[in-house]
Amino acid sequence: MIGPNVVSLPTVSVIIPARNDSDALHRAVATINAQTGVEILDIAIAVGPSTDDTEAEAHRLAQTTPAIKVVTNPSGRTPAALNAAIGATTGDVVVRVDARSQLPPDYIQNALETMRETGAGNVGAIQVPVGFTPTERGIAAAMRHPLGTGGAQYRHGQQRVEVETAYLGVFRREALEAVHGFDEEFIRNQDSELNIRLRKAGYAVWLDPRMAVAYRPRPSLKTLAKQYWQYGWWRAITMWRHPESIKLRQAVVPVAVVALAGATVLGAAAQPVLFVMPAVYGASLIGAAALDDQTETVQERTTMAAALAIMHITWGSAVVASSGTHLIRRARRRLFEAS
Repeated sequence: MIGPNVVSLPTVSVIIPARNDSDALHRAVATINAQTGVEILDIAIAVGPSTDDTEAEAHRLAQTTPAIKVVTNPSGRTPAALNAAIGATTGDVVVRVDARSQLPPDYIQNALETMRETGAGNVGAIQVPVGFTPTERGIAAAMRHPLGTGGAQYRHGQQRVEVETAYLGVFRREALEAVHGFDEEFIRNQDSELNIRLRKAGYAVWLDPRMAVAYRPRPSLKTLAKQYWQYGWWRAITMWRHPESIKLRQAVVPVAVVALAGATVLGAAAQPVLFVMPAVYGASLIGAAALDDQTETVQERTTMAAALAIMHITWGSAVVASSGTHLIRRARRRLFEAS
C-alpha cells in the first residue's frame, strides 16, 4: 500500500531505432543501464536493414540485458522503427534514445521530475555534438556554433522552458497514443512534426537543459550533406502540412541560398561585383572556424568551415526544391480536378 506522502513513479520504457549503428549502439545501451533513480521496465531496439552488424550487436546486447527486446523494422525508416518499438513496450512513459547518443546518468530522472511539475506530454533534451575523429570534431564544432544551430533551443537552451520541439523526447504514452504516434511518411523531421501534433492536442512540450545528451555526428562531409538535404526536404513538407509552424529564421536560409546562387551565376555571366556576396559569405565561415575555441587543428577548422557551408546550402536548397515540388504537384492536381 502506498502511503499518503509517497509519489508513485510511472513505469518507464526505452525505445531505440538502429540502422548501421553497430559501433555506437553498445554505448547508448550502457548509458541507459546506468540511469539512476528510476527502474526501466523494458527496452526495445528496432533494427532496420543494415550493411554492418547492427542486428547481431542488438541480439548480443539482449543476451546481457534481459530488459532488451529486438524488433525488426523492414522499411528502415526511423518513424516506423519508433512506432514498432513503442508497440513492443508497455511503460507509462516512453523514452526515445538514438543509437548514436549517450545519456547522462540522471537523464530520465530529471525528465520525470519536469513532467510531474509541468504536466508536459513530452520533455526533450539538449543535443551536444561530440566528435571522436578529426572530421567528426570539425562537424561537431559546426553544429555547436551559432551559425550552425539556426537558433534552435535544443542546441543552446539554458533554462527549463516550454518549447515547440526538442531533441529526442520523454513522452507520456497516453500523449503518443492520443496523436497516433509518429507519422511514418516522414523520413526526417518526424520529431518536430510529432511535437506540432502533440501541442495541437493540448500536450505541452518542455525543454530541460539538465538533459544534455552527447551526440556523435556523421563521419564525413558527404554523409552530413545527405543528412541535411533530408532535413531540409522534410522540414519543407512539415511547413506545408502545418503552416503555423513556419518561422522567419527558417525562411532566411533558403532565401540566402537562392541569393548566393543568383549572385554567383550573374557574377560569372556579366556582373563580377556580385561575387562580393559569396566572397563575404565564405570569409565569414572561415573566420568563424578560425576563431572557434573548441577546434584544435587546421584540419578540424577547415572541416568546420566546410560543414557550415554544407549545412546551409544543402538544407536551404532542399527546402526550395521540396517546396517547388509541392507547388508543382498541387498545381497539377488542381488542373486535373478542373478538367
